[in-house]
Amino acid sequence: MRAVPGPGPDEGRDAGLQPERTRLAWRRTTLACSVAALLALRQALRGSGAPLEVGGAAVIVLVWLAFLGVAHRRIRELEARRPPVLAPRVALGAVLCVVALAAFAATVIT
Repeated sequence: MRAVPGPGPDEGRDAGLQPERTRLAWRRTTLACSVAALLALRQALRGSGAPLEVGGAAVIVLVWLAFLGVAHRRIRELEARRPPVLAPRVALGAVLCVVALAAFAATVIT
């Protein structure tokens, strides 16, 4: 009995949809990160203007800018016909930015 060849890894799959969904997910994550950064920044700057509060606000802005850089780079990469796989270092950078921003936001709110 002979096996019928099935579709190859790229056949039968619309490769254009997955990068689009991934690009939209990066944009949603960037929006959520921006909102969290703005709320934490607002809370940090609402205080007395002590150096610790201003320093915390500066760290929040720097982490947010780092995440924007990572996200923008990945969104640009996804425009290619065959987008490259996300490098582990870039993924780790994005995760660290999100975790750091969440930690700073939680610290500022409490």
